[in-house]
Amino acid sequence: MKTSFVSNLAVQNAMRLTIQQSQTEVVKLEKEVTTGRHADVGIALGGSASKSLDLQRELARMTTLTETNAVVTQRLSASQEALSSISDAAQSTMEALIALSGSDSADQLAIAKTEVTNSMSIFNSAINTSFNGEFLFSGINTDVKPVADYNDPAGSTAKAAFNTALSDFMAAQSPPLTSMSEFSTTQMTDFIKNTLEPMYLDTDPASGDQSQWTTDWSGASDQTMTSRISTTEVVPSSTTANSEGVRKFALANVLAYELLGSNVSSDVRSLISSTAVGYIGEAISGIDAQRSALGISEARVEKANTSLEAQIKLVKTHVNDLEGVDTYEASTRMNTLLTQIETSYTLTSRLQQLSLINFL
Repeated sequence: MKTSFVSNLAVQNAMRLTIQQSQTEVVKLEKEVTTGRHADVGIALGGSASKSLDLQRELARMTTLTETNAVVTQRLSASQEALSSISDAAQSTMEALIALSGSDSADQLAIAKTEVTNSMSIFNSAINTSFNGEFLFSGINTDVKPVADYNDPAGSTAKAAFNTALSDFMAAQSPPLTSMSEFSTTQMTDFIKNTLEPMYLDTDPASGDQSQWTTDWSGASDQTMTSRISTTEVVPSSTTANSEGVRKFALANVLAYELLGSNVSSDVRSLISSTAVGYIGEAISGIDAQRSALGISEARVEKANTSLEAQIKLVKTHVNDLEGVDTYEASTRMNTLLTQIETSYTLTSRLQQLSLINFL
């Protein structure tokens, strides 16, 4: 029998190579145990990797939709809260005007004016609500304050416009009116219906915009914000201060604030009160209609989220079927390799101790 010389260095190098390969495999298995998927999906799946990428892209898109839907839900909820405050304020104004019932009592008039002033303050705060740095009632003009404060101490365009309209109307009468006490019910009706109301409710035939309203009060856009809540659905996610309900609220409160306490006859004051009650009732209906529209959007977002959650669960199942590994098996293989590596370290150490010097 012929024997060959085998260098212990060659054996050591072979052992080191085995250890290196085992360590690489341990790193791979450790990643698979931690993530539950192949360490290298491309190598593991080969031609099926493209299908996995498509599923991952679809999963990311649906996850993004659920995240943006959370923001939409918060925006709708904040809008609902603000509209609820405005509706309550309008209801308070109506109750105060009904309680007045055309009374000329100075105390009753003072109470009514205080209630109207508070209502306007609540309205101004609620209509200018912002969320995440965006005004909720500005339509697509989210960086613009929706409505100016009528009682701004620095002065407001809307208040100046009212005073000018009243002065011009009184001067245009024949004979001209020199004081509020000279107003008849016919003249007051004319002023409210043909001068004051168009300033709030008329639209510009050319553009469709509320021209006087947007000049004196509003910086909002008529176009509301919309949000995509699923792959096929887009819903309105805000409303606008240019709605008819909001404008009638402002009209009713300005009418009551400016004219109820003025020096007019009992019949004229009764007319002002009943007209303001009519406007505020229409305002409440309009604002509640806005709340209902936003409520529909909230319901659609909720259903979209339910659908997205089901789809995400299904896609994740498909992705796991493609990319998933048996973590128990991977863990067992990793422990086996670690044992082998420890054995290899021991053998390498013993081989390094082999030397003829030790036997001489």
